[in-house]
Amino acid sequence: LLAVLEKLTVKDGNSKNGKGESTNSANKESSSLKAEFTAMIEAAKSKMHQSAPSLFMKSNFEYLRGNYRKAVKLLNSSNIAEHPGPLKTGECMRCMFWNNLGCIHFAMGKHNLGLFYFKKALQENDHVCAQLGDAAKKFTGIPMCALLANKRYELLYNCGIQLLHIGRPLAAFECLMEAVQVYHSNPRLWLRLAECCITANKGSSEQETKGLPSKKGIVQAVVGQGYHRKIVLASQSTQNTVYSEGQSAAIPVASMEFAAICLRNALLLLPEHQQHDSKPDNGSKSCSQSGSTESGSETSDACSGKTQEGDKFIPAAPSSPLRKQEVENLRCSILACSAYVALALGDNLMALNHAEKLLHQTKLSGSLKFLGHLYAAEALISLDRISDAIAHLNPENVTDVSLGVSSSEQDQGSDKGDLEPVESSGKQTPLCYPSSVSSARSTMLFNLGSAYCLRSEYEKARKCLHQAASMVNTKEIPPEAILLGVYLELQNGNTQLALQIIKRNQLLPSVKPASSPDLRKKPLPFQSSQPVQPIQTPSSFTQVQRK
Repeated sequence: LLAVLEKLTVKDGNSKNGKGESTNSANKESSSLKAEFTAMIEAAKSKMHQSAPSLFMKSNFEYLRGNYRKAVKLLNSSNIAEHPGPLKTGECMRCMFWNNLGCIHFAMGKHNLGLFYFKKALQENDHVCAQLGDAAKKFTGIPMCALLANKRYELLYNCGIQLLHIGRPLAAFECLMEAVQVYHSNPRLWLRLAECCITANKGSSEQETKGLPSKKGIVQAVVGQGYHRKIVLASQSTQNTVYSEGQSAAIPVASMEFAAICLRNALLLLPEHQQHDSKPDNGSKSCSQSGSTESGSETSDACSGKTQEGDKFIPAAPSSPLRKQEVENLRCSILACSAYVALALGDNLMALNHAEKLLHQTKLSGSLKFLGHLYAAEALISLDRISDAIAHLNPENVTDVSLGVSSSEQDQGSDKGDLEPVESSGKQTPLCYPSSVSSARSTMLFNLGSAYCLRSEYEKARKCLHQAASMVNTKEIPPEAILLGVYLELQNGNTQLALQIIKRNQLLPSVKPASSPDLRKKPLPFQSSQPVQPIQTPSSFTQVQRK
């Protein structure tokens, strides 16, 4: 382009000095120069379009549209070797190349391959930092932009998210803990840390990832022989509460106590709800009251500034800024995780508080609404408020179990069919999570039967149990439901049918014994040594019903 401008100035000078020349020669020269100029401009354009930054921008555009294969193709066609090194521009093109490939494969649902590319990006970043190590200390001969070439914490953030999707929460926790030292004002990062703690302490992950086993953990062992043979059933209620004794909750360890701190930080970093009042005085009054309760040092100007920032983007570095709808979705996710963690720690009042706040959210997805009712019912049962819990366990409360997709993702999905790998990544959700409205309602009915058992309403519990079993496949019935069926048959006096349920590991139609009144008056001799006698009340809720 500079050469083109140079020749244009030369042409202008020649035209001024040679006014007396003939017009024919001037036309010939102008036509030849015009052809030469157009050729040089086209060559410059083609060179610009084939440069690494332009191809990276094109690849990013296709990535946002959802054309992931085309984005990979554009990245692979870029010539990184021609780009100046990070010592001149402050940008490591090799590091950016591997990082972009990792982001694309993450969107395609190929998390292991994406993690591989992120590790390659980390290696390139460490290589650049080693080159800058000695020279950066002296600050001589290095441009200012080269001092910002270290992208380690952004890459660790990406690695942590990939590891969390793969199912390695402890490794993800270590990566995200390094990233949170720099990006501590990102509420989404604190939520991911809490999710690492929840996944690490969830238990029975192999059963959920590989599918439910044949016996589903009901029979733990068989002891004795002959007449003294007994079946030892696995306890389903000991996995509900998780404690870390002898350790402070503030220590960054993947524990449920630290998860509660992370979720509290995430909630505090989110902006407050805007109250749309008709009178401005009421709005200013409520604003001043909320500011005074949180911190006495906040002024009314800062509080009014918060309310005006509701429509703006909220920074969440190193990820993209949060829109208003994304903030509400994030708030719902944090409240759902907070209720789960509080239940795991045995804090039922706090769990009920979080669950009720979740259910009062205006824009709540169907899946989180389902979880909110389950968590609220579990907390109420632990607080001996069974009647209130039964109201939450009404199957009619579940009308939708969608995950709630943001508007930007919906726009991406309307372009082409290359978004199918992204949709397939949703299949990696735990098998116990309801995939349809019928399975969600069956889970509600199973837990409703447990609540009726606690009130000794066994007929209602039996109806709920068999109604729920008819709504799902036999293999999808949770082990707690089978134990509930065993408990109901023992209460009804059908000992043999209870044993058959345990042996077949499936619910059987209830058969009332012909002489049930006599059996109640005259118990059988071997009922005193029943192997299933320790089951006094069924486990109303366990982690299988949770998210």
